[in-house]
Amino acid sequence: MKKRQVNTNKIVLNKFVFGLCLFLLILIMCRIVQLGMADKIDGMDVKKMAQNRNTQKEEITANRGTIFDSTGEILAQNVPSYTVIAYLDEKRSEEGKEPRHVVDINDAAQKLSPVLNMSVEDLLKLLSKDVYQVELGPGGRGISEVKKEEIEELKIPGIDFIQNYKRYYPNGDFASYLVGYAKVSEDGTISGEMGIEKEFNDELSGTNGHLEYQKDLMGYKIPNTPEIRVEPENGNDIYLTIDSNIQLFLEQALIGMKNNDQFEWATITIADANTGKILAASSTPSFDPNIKNITSYLNPLVSYTYEPGSTMKIYTYMAALEKGTYDGNKTYLSGKKQIGDDTINDWNEGVGWGTITYDQGFARSSNTGIANMLETFIDSKDLKDYLTKMRFGKKTGIQLPNEESGKIKFTYPIEIANAGFGQGITTTPIQHIQALTSIANNGTMLKPYIIDKIVDSNTGEIIFKGEKKELGTIAKQSTIDYIKNLMYNVVHSDIGTGKIYNIEGYELIGKTGTAQVVDEEGKYSESTTIRSFEGMFPKDNPEIIVYASVKGSNSSNPLANTIKKVLEDTAKYLKIVNTSQNNNTSNKIIEMPNLKNKNIETSKNILYENGINPIVIGSGSKVINQFPSKDTKINSYDKVFIITDTNNISLPDIMGYSKRDALTLCNLLNYTCEVEGNGYVSAYEESLIDNKKHLKITFIDKIPQ
Repeated sequence: MKKRQVNTNKIVLNKFVFGLCLFLLILIMCRIVQLGMADKIDGMDVKKMAQNRNTQKEEITANRGTIFDSTGEILAQNVPSYTVIAYLDEKRSEEGKEPRHVVDINDAAQKLSPVLNMSVEDLLKLLSKDVYQVELGPGGRGISEVKKEEIEELKIPGIDFIQNYKRYYPNGDFASYLVGYAKVSEDGTISGEMGIEKEFNDELSGTNGHLEYQKDLMGYKIPNTPEIRVEPENGNDIYLTIDSNIQLFLEQALIGMKNNDQFEWATITIADANTGKILAASSTPSFDPNIKNITSYLNPLVSYTYEPGSTMKIYTYMAALEKGTYDGNKTYLSGKKQIGDDTINDWNEGVGWGTITYDQGFARSSNTGIANMLETFIDSKDLKDYLTKMRFGKKTGIQLPNEESGKIKFTYPIEIANAGFGQGITTTPIQHIQALTSIANNGTMLKPYIIDKIVDSNTGEIIFKGEKKELGTIAKQSTIDYIKNLMYNVVHSDIGTGKIYNIEGYELIGKTGTAQVVDEEGKYSESTTIRSFEGMFPKDNPEIIVYASVKGSNSSNPLANTIKKVLEDTAKYLKIVNTSQNNNTSNKIIEMPNLKNKNIETSKNILYENGINPIVIGSGSKVINQFPSKDTKINSYDKVFIITDTNNISLPDIMGYSKRDALTLCNLLNYTCEVEGNGYVSAYEESLIDNKKHLKITFIDKIPQ
């Protein structure tokens, strides 16, 4: 019988496998112990990694600061806006009795099309997508509260809204290049793109906060776990030096000018002569920052550089007066003057006025007078030094973005002569405002400014206050007195080129300018000019400085009429009137009395005595609100609203109201307001949306007949 042979190799193999498995198991257990006890693995903080995996951090957006005018009227603010979304997945409606997704996409598209201003076809494409939800853009992005309520009334299942914020400009096209605009990015951040919104973006933006908490696997907050909340610091509020009443005078005057003349652009700026505050600055074409219908991103006040023309004769004459060589009674032959191979011509086609004095040359705006002065009283160095002293060719540093410096470079004899009457050099409107402050303040130049104050919106603390800043003495008192008399003759004498700017009863002084424009070929255009006027009033103690210019107008009359209207309105508003007008009750300036809680008949009589016919709203017997508020200076022809103590409030007929008056009434009556256009009310429609009174107003440039 054979012996059975044992397979020893098999036993050895099993022992080897067992040993290997045991070794690996021990290794894994050691690693587990190590992971459980160690603070860091491979340089990574294990505890922190675990916390981060279960930690949710949400950003809390800071509210952007508000921009006000000097009287506290809102020029820019944050308002809620909404994005329309549609839920398309049927699973969203499985657990509820009512459908929570869009059931009938054709019906939804038909109803939403006119509201969102989108075609039915585009909406159907969006609503037919195989996704859980979809945004209905572009018409459904950034919609207002009123539009949201309008969509909610359609009662379309599956339509919802995502709330965020957008920048809103209540007055629309109003001081647009000063205020600028802010844009909302895809992540919801609002940032300034132009004007004050851009220049003070950091101050307005504030600092975002955040909320940090522990979440479960489903993404929900774990109950009874600590949370870290850092509150946002809202942006600061900015108050401009702009007075909305004076700004409105400019806006409406430029609308009228545009309706009666053809030109490429026009701009007007008014400043406080005693402080350098910019009270108003407007230009056309302009834009509505709510819709951003912008044709030019350059602010004319600080970014337009052009050859200013004969307004520069003011400073050429001042250079001669300061040097002490000027003799206004000395004469020269006007008409033409040869300088090398070039000829200087007076503006009346080189005909001139025969032999005249230099004082007469200023009033007549004689170019040959300047050319002769540069051979008789001053030289090129004197002129360049004085223009530099007047800070032409240098930025003023006003708190607006993209300011240009212009240039005052000239070398050759013909360039020097041209520079003396404002050709071949370039300046900006704000530089002229700054230069004029030296004449208004007896030789001391002031820095123009536009920020009245910056206020911490969280505490109400004023963290910055704009104030008058002197830049140094530019001229002697004798120079100032003489140049004021020369500027007076420009407007008030029979030979003055500015006599069309004369306003009866106002001692307006100034200087006109007409400059040729360089065309695309680098040559002076024979058809296009820039006409300008700069000045101040009253003569002896100036309170107001004005600078205005227009490109492409064929006559100075439209600009003159516009400036006269603006200055008359401004003078009446600021109570700068001459003695003969003080007894004229039709244009009287009054301080608005406090009418609140007074009997309605008593209040009406108080206003009647001051030549004011108030608009009484409601049938109550006592005044509960008024506009303007007490102590406000108003013209007797301004609209005054009185709200009485009754629930029976009805809207008066607002046809022909200015945009400012119409929006004021909306605010007084707590209406939501939807506006279209600018100027004066041509049509309006009242409605009730979600128990809120709503007013849709259409404006046109001209007062409707």
